[in-house]
Formats: sequence, C-alpha cells, structure tokens
Amino acid sequence: MFSQSLIFLFLLLGIGVIAKNQSLIIAVFVLIILKAAGLDSKTFSFLQSKGINWGVTIITIAVLAPIASGEIGFRDLGGAFKSPYAWVALVSGIAVAILAKGGIVLLAEDPHITTALVLGTILAVSLFKGVAVGPLIGAGIAYMAMKIFELFK
Repeated sequence: MFSQSLIFLFLLLGIGVIAKNQSLIIAVFVLIILKAAGLDSKTFSFLQSKGINWGVTIITIAVLAPIASGEIGFRDLGGAFKSPYAWVALVSGIAVAILAKGGIVLLAEDPHITTALVLGTILAVSLFKGVAVGPLIGAGIAYMAMKIFELFK
C-alpha cells in the first residue's frame, strides 16, 4: 500500500511541518498528490528534467522585478559601484553563477550525487532555516571540490 518513496515523502512532510518550512511542505504535498493521483511516472521525470530551469527562471524574474517596477534604475547601478560591498556582491554573483554551471555538469554526469545533495538541502532547510536553492549551488561546490581532489590524486 505505502511505497518506500511515499513513506519518505511523508517523513519529509513531517520535517517540513516541524521546521515550519512552507516551501518544503508545499513541494512535498504537491509530489504526494501527484503520486496519489497516479501521475508520477511521466510527471516526475518531466519535473526532474525541467524543474531546475523553471526555478532559476522564477528566481531571475524575482531578482529583476525591482528593475521592471522602476525601483532600481541606472542611477542606483552607478551608485552601487561606489561601494566596496557592491564589488564583493558582483564577484560573489559571478562566482555563484560559475559554480552553478559546474553543478549542472555534475548532476548530468553523476545523477546519484543528487541523493546526497537533496539530503543536505533538506537538512539545511529544516534544521538551519536555509533556503532550498542549494542543490544546484551545492552540486557546483561539490564539482569544484571533486576537481581539486582529482588534482591531488
């Protein structure tokens, strides 16, 4: 009656409720509903293949919304580069994008790594009030660490 994956999802739902993490609760609830409705076979593989791109697109829209609304303009952009913190943010943004690129490569080449990354993300979200953007960046950091490790082999 209850498959291992469904039990795992209910466990994650419980963690989400205990941690009061709305994103985790909604994500698990949607997956349980899809599974219960019998839509899991095609839907899950589709979500797995397209979901990260959709998530990145939605985050990008959210980040660009202040520009579209007029809250941030060229004057703000010019003023921001007068601050050393803005330069740190610029370099950090570049580094994260490069790390994420490596993450995509790792997830494509080594899909079993996804399990550890997802578990790490769940732990960070539920225990440390983290935000679930971690799998891609985590994969990028893991990819970089693996490449450095290979240099010293």
